[in-house]
Amino acid sequence: MNFATFYNNSGFAHIEWGNLIMILVGVVFIYLAVVKDYEPLLLVPIGFGVIVGNIPPIAGMPLDIYSEGSVLRYLYFGVTKGIYPPLIFLGIGAMTDFSTLLSNPKLILLGAAAQIGVFLTFLGSLCLGFTTQQAGAIGIIGGADGPTAIFLSSMIAPELLGPIAIAAYSYMALVPVIQPPIMYLFTTKKERLIRMKAPRKVSRRERIIFPIVAFLICALIAPGSITLLGMLFFGNLLKESTVTDRLANSARNALIDIVTILLGFTVGASTQAQTFLTPQSILIFVLGALSFVVATTGGVLFAKLMNLFLKEKINPLLGAAGVSAVPDSARVVQAVGQKEDPTNFLLMHAMAPNVSGVIGSAIAAGVLWSALGKF
Repeated sequence: MNFATFYNNSGFAHIEWGNLIMILVGVVFIYLAVVKDYEPLLLVPIGFGVIVGNIPPIAGMPLDIYSEGSVLRYLYFGVTKGIYPPLIFLGIGAMTDFSTLLSNPKLILLGAAAQIGVFLTFLGSLCLGFTTQQAGAIGIIGGADGPTAIFLSSMIAPELLGPIAIAAYSYMALVPVIQPPIMYLFTTKKERLIRMKAPRKVSRRERIIFPIVAFLICALIAPGSITLLGMLFFGNLLKESTVTDRLANSARNALIDIVTILLGFTVGASTQAQTFLTPQSILIFVLGALSFVVATTGGVLFAKLMNLFLKEKINPLLGAAGVSAVPDSARVVQAVGQKEDPTNFLLMHAMAPNVSGVIGSAIAAGVLWSALGKF
C-alpha cells in the first residue's frame, strides 16, 4: 500500500468544510459545558458526539451512525425508536419532589401556560411549509424538554430527529442566557420583590397517592403521553413509597446517567454535516429559539394575569419556570429573584411550575402524537 492509497483511505481525503464547521460546534459545546458550566452532563456527550459524527467514514466500512451494521447505529436505535426518553423520565420521576406543587396546586397553571410556545410554534411551522407532523415535532422544542422532543419526533417526524434533538438540548443548556432578559422585560422591580408564603407540609400519604391519581388523569386526557408520564410517575412512586429505595436509587443515579451518556453521544453523532447542515435544520433552530422565548413569556405573563384575581400574589418570575428544563429554569428564577433581594428564596416555589412543565410538555406531546400520528 503506497502513500496515495493510505491518504485516500483516511479522513483527510474526504473531510469537507461542513464537517469542520460541525467539529467546531462540538468544541464550542464542550467549552460551554466545561468553562461556563452550562448543562455539562448534556453538552459534553453531545459535543464529543458531534466531533465523532463528523469524521468522514471510509467507503465500505460501517463506521458512522447512518451505516447499516455499525456499532453507533445500534446505539442510536434507542433514539430512533424512542427507548431512551422514557428511561430518562423514570430517573427524573425518582428524583422529583412534588411537595411544593401539592402545597400550592394553582402553580400548575404556570406549567400549562408555558406550553403556548409549543402550539404557536406548531402554527408558525405550518405557515413556513412544514408538514403537520414536522410542525408538531418542531413545536415541542418550546417545552424545553429534550427527551420529550426526541420521543415525539421519533414517532411522527423521524427525518427531523437530529436537528430537533440538538436544538432542544442546546436551548435547555442556554436557559441561564435566554430566560433572564425576558423575565426582566416583562416584570417590574416591585413584582420581582414579591415574597411567596412558605409551603405547607405535605403528608406521605399525599405524596404516594399523587403519582397514581395524576397519571390516571393525564393518561385519560392524552393517551399518547402514557409512555413518558407512566415512567415519570412510576419513578416518583418508587421514591415516595420509601419501600423501594434500591430501585429509586438505581433509577435516579446509575440508570439515568447511563442513558444520558448514550442519548447525548448518539444524538451528537447524528449531526453529520452532509445530512445536518441544511437550510431546513437552520430554520428549525430559529423556530426552536422563538418557541422557547414564547414559552417563557407565556408563563411570566400568565402569572401576572393570575395576580389580577388573587389576594395572595404570585411572584411572576415563577412563570419562567413553567418550561420543562428541570431544575435549571427554577435555578434561574432563584438567581434573578435574589439579585433584587438576597433574602428572597424562590427556588422551592419555582420547582412547582417547573415539574408541572415536565407534565405539561409530555401531555402536549401526547396530544400532538394522537392528532398527527400516522396510525
